[in-house]
Amino acid sequence: MKPTPPQRTVRLAPPFDITIGNALPLVVIAGPCVMESHDFALDTAATLKRIFAEQGIPFIYKTSYDKANRTANDSFRGIGLEAGLHALQAIREQLGVAVLTDVHTAQQASVVAPVVDMLQTPAFLCRQTDFIHAVAATGKPVNIKKGQFLAPWDMENVLQKALATGNTRITLCERGTMFGYGNLVVDMRSLAIMAATGSPVVFDATHSVQLPGAQRSCSGGQREFVPVLARAAVSVGVAALFLETHPTPETAPCDGPNMIPFSQLPHLLEQVRRIDRLVKGY
Repeated sequence: MKPTPPQRTVRLAPPFDITIGNALPLVVIAGPCVMESHDFALDTAATLKRIFAEQGIPFIYKTSYDKANRTANDSFRGIGLEAGLHALQAIREQLGVAVLTDVHTAQQASVVAPVVDMLQTPAFLCRQTDFIHAVAATGKPVNIKKGQFLAPWDMENVLQKALATGNTRITLCERGTMFGYGNLVVDMRSLAIMAATGSPVVFDATHSVQLPGAQRSCSGGQREFVPVLARAAVSVGVAALFLETHPTPETAPCDGPNMIPFSQLPHLLEQVRRIDRLVKGY
């Protein structure tokens, strides 16, 4: 039997005192799918900071300056790289909130890394070797999303590509597996399988309820199942939850059907915090 490697943790650089680990208290990565404007990004980050402070849960703000993997050519993609980085920097400096965003090309990695606290790789690109190398080589913490087409044990190879750069601050993220056409299913065993690599495991509870391409020109989703999957994943003992959330998901230009409204977030956070404490014994 292959020996289990020691469990690694991922610590964000100062000034943020956030460490992500499978045996540590739960961290939550949360925010709207895409930046709708500079002010929208700052306003939502400020609201989420207050919500998470009230719940006593470490929080990393997530949003995307550009969504390069939209269903249709005319889908809203965000406010762009330059404006997006300006907004993320303002969130860090003015609000004192750690930020995460995803990059879609190897060239973007070195431009984005100095501005953010953590990088994220889109699920579709997890097997692109040069891309994984470029993102990990920045030295920043990286959340690598498992492709919808990939078995959990195949993430060991993806992880080794990242570790080959010398960067050990890597988390692996489950976001569901394709189940026929336009549907996803989550195998909770994958959380334990990926944890056996030694890396912290993140569970994306909102993209896991996405219905890819279900509305022909855009994806659908079943947000009513987000709490179900989030509670289940935390009961397994994950390091972090990934939650896309929005003040009014019905009006969101991207991924609205699978985002949870801000109004429902405090109750869900209270539930997962209690489960996490029970499972990890702290």
